[in-house]
Amino acid sequence: MSTEIPDSRQAAADGSFEIYLAWSNQVLKVGADQTALEVLLQAGVPIEPGCQTGGCGDCATAYVEGDVIHKDLCLNGEDRERFFCPCVSRAITRIVLAF
Repeated sequence: MSTEIPDSRQAAADGSFEIYLAWSNQVLKVGADQTALEVLLQAGVPIEPGCQTGGCGDCATAYVEGDVIHKDLCLNGEDRERFFCPCVSRAITRIVLAF
């Protein structure tokens, strides 16, 4: 029997992950069948949806912390250190946003 306590900062095995909105102290769960953009918009976070395919960059959102799996086609390497496109990107760990 394992005594290891699961770390909520790590993505779940099913592909879901969490987004922590630091200023509003909210934790949002992004299910494996959802996009981060859908969840953020449902929570009232002001993000422009854009093309929703990772090609335009309209939804590019700054993140403070987290290991993002970038799946967009619009951000360069330098941008990806601070921004992610929630329409297509996923995460390995909890993502922290300043909202």
